[in-house]
Amino acid sequence: MKLRRADYYKLLVRPVVVVSTTSEKGISNAAPFSFSSPISFDPPLYGFSCSPEHHTWRNIKENEEFVVNIVGKDFGPLMHVLEQKFPYEVSEIEKAGLTEERSKKVRPPRIKEASAWVECKLESFAEKGDHIWIVGRVLEAEVKDELWSEVIDVEKASPLCHISGKFFATGMKMKKYKRALR
Repeated sequence: MKLRRADYYKLLVRPVVVVSTTSEKGISNAAPFSFSSPISFDPPLYGFSCSPEHHTWRNIKENEEFVVNIVGKDFGPLMHVLEQKFPYEVSEIEKAGLTEERSKKVRPPRIKEASAWVECKLESFAEKGDHIWIVGRVLEAEVKDELWSEVIDVEKASPLCHISGKFFATGMKMKKYKRALR
């Protein structure tokens, strides 16, 4: 099947993260993203792609901090709430019935119901196509104890992954393969 070039991303299954930020007044914001990735081990850097009109980008420009909340399939039904275009300084965390939890190193809150959290300080950003690629330096990373066994236990965490539009994927299995690591 030949695809339009613009549909290439529909071939990729991408983990969903919910990025939480705060306004200058300290009001929380949260939005889901799936165009994201670890970038570097040393220094530890994480990046994600955000529309320039998004409240997430506005808050990061103002405060230079954000939390990447790693979420499971339980967040699937909340996607329609978290991606609504609420007025600025209306908390999507509150609207989705989620719980704010104090972060360890940054001002934006963690979402308690998430599986894991990566707290970041803005390192850099670049305009790429119709989005902003935001790079954060990882200041803190934490996972719920019951979801950790050398790596995140994907069978227990059941990460929510996005394909396109209303299409998501869940239900991963762990498999080990020999690698030639340097």
